[in-house]
Amino acid sequence: MTEELPICSLSVDLDNQWSYMKTHGDAGWESFPSYLDLVVPRILETLDRFGWKITFFIVGQDGALEKNREALQAIAAAGHEISNHSFNHEPWLHLYTKEQTVDEIARAEEAIEAATGQRPRGFRGPGYSLSRATLEALVERGYLYDASTLPTYLGPLARWYYFHTTKLSPEEKAQRKILFGGFNEGLRPLKPYLWNIGDRQLLEIPVTTMPILKMPFHFSYLLYIATYSPTIALLYFRSALALCRAMRVEPSLLLHPLDFLGGDDVPQLAFFPAMKLEARLKTDRLQRMLRLLGQRHHVAPMSVQAERFLSSLILPDSK
Repeated sequence: MTEELPICSLSVDLDNQWSYMKTHGDAGWESFPSYLDLVVPRILETLDRFGWKITFFIVGQDGALEKNREALQAIAAAGHEISNHSFNHEPWLHLYTKEQTVDEIARAEEAIEAATGQRPRGFRGPGYSLSRATLEALVERGYLYDASTLPTYLGPLARWYYFHTTKLSPEEKAQRKILFGGFNEGLRPLKPYLWNIGDRQLLEIPVTTMPILKMPFHFSYLLYIATYSPTIALLYFRSALALCRAMRVEPSLLLHPLDFLGGDDVPQLAFFPAMKLEARLKTDRLQRMLRLLGQRHHVAPMSVQAERFLSSLILPDSK
């Protein structure tokens, strides 16, 4: 009798070209340049090869544009879970008022449902942006879970690197001053937990980082390591999964569109780590990592993981 594999939820933050340009402070994002027609078929083909159904966090603005409808409908038609990644994809969502936050989430819901036929039950803030107002809005609107936390100590370092590659004004840098979070994000739990929102609760599913060390190991990070040594990247990934198994952490891992795109596809985004690689080489490295994941875990959408955790009735409250 074979041992049952532990669950790993897998999601894609479907950030589009314009949203990266916007956060980076690049001109031309207002015309909403898109690579969804290119990248969505690649992602779906890869997932189909592994036989996986996962979660896609979709930006409402993309759902509102007719040019993206075919790509987004293909995701839903393939049987994947659709979740909410805000409407405007602004990593300074935490600065919104409560009224602005509710409007942002509601507009995204409407546009995403119109484009895909699915009403989102999960939410992830852009750039892991999170606020009390966001949690309150999600509870009020009946969401199953939030997934906006990345428990790592490396947020300030990632922000420094990001700012180093931009030409942002002082005002724009101030707006993005907690992009990727602060050092204290590393103190957050790795396992799911409940936020207490008044007399109600909301499940939080963190993006998993390496137990104890709190080092990231989502696939964009692994592909960056692989630009120096594919062997070390795979060893790092194996070690992270082994630590999760030892600490009884069922991972929730994260993909981005740029994990499936190379510098030959979108030269405008060459400032991103690992974007100097050609798409063919990058895809080959990614698929090796995904194959390793599938050997050690049963991959599922985030809603499956959320319902399992909620039914277990052993979740600790947040502090």
